[in-house]
Amino acid sequence: MRLGESKVPQVGRPIYVERLISAPMDALWNATQSPEDHERWDLRFTEISYIPRATDTEPQRFLYATRIGFGVRIAGEGESVGTAERNGDRTSALRFWSDDRKSLIQKGSGYWRYAPSAAGIRFITQYDYETRFGIAGRALDLGFRPLLGWATAWSFDRLRLWLERGAEPAEMLERSIVHWIARGALAFIWLYHGIVPKLLAQAGEIDLSERAGVPASLAATFVIGAAVLEIALGLGLIAARDPRPLLALSSALAIGLALVTSARIPELVGAPFQPITLGVAMVGLAAVAFRSYYQLPGARNCLRKAPAK
Repeated sequence: MRLGESKVPQVGRPIYVERLISAPMDALWNATQSPEDHERWDLRFTEISYIPRATDTEPQRFLYATRIGFGVRIAGEGESVGTAERNGDRTSALRFWSDDRKSLIQKGSGYWRYAPSAAGIRFITQYDYETRFGIAGRALDLGFRPLLGWATAWSFDRLRLWLERGAEPAEMLERSIVHWIARGALAFIWLYHGIVPKLLAQAGEIDLSERAGVPASLAATFVIGAAVLEIALGLGLIAARDPRPLLALSSALAIGLALVTSARIPELVGAPFQPITLGVAMVGLAAVAFRSYYQLPGARNCLRKAPAK
């Protein structure tokens, strides 16, 4: 078997991730080969430690663990199969396994490749694994494998931001959590208001539209159009690669709707959950999501398929 080839029978497509990183080779190598640095940027692991070797010729074994919440810890082991270097191109191969019955992954293998180029270093990984639990495990892997690939890609981009811009990995994770809580909450508000009151319970929205000045003959059509706009905005906030234009549009609409509704229907200003407080809350969520987007890692920034040879 050549260095880096998988010894595991393929069940799903092997996970491939590549990210161009503009950093010195030694800095990238140390950040990925040192357990203390590795666990700082890799979302897949919370603990990585080397097992002392009796001699330098023995394979380097290591222990890893992941905490998935609620006090659950999944542990495993691995070892470096070997390294190779040719014309500055480095490859590090490894295999890993877990005897922890909570682990879906039973065993696997893969490699890391550090390929210099004119623009930087192409940092590449490809790995594959076998699952336990038989047919049930293979069914669970249909959802787990894409999630693991996403976590690998997100981590590679976090590593890039750390090495290129000096952004602290822990701060990037915290900022990502804050960003998606704010962005997700804002998207939920638009989706809820577009679906529930405007499509599932239209009578109240049609009445509000008429009271706001929309002609009665056009009120139903206006409500449906508003529903389409709000649903599209909610979905866009979730899916957009760069959400900042949509966050700005969301704030403008929230302010505009609050002002127009309050002016046309003054009695709503004194009602519970009235349009002014809702608009202010939506603008606040958009501001938090906008500000926290700075230097945010993204799995989409990585290649997920090997380039054609």
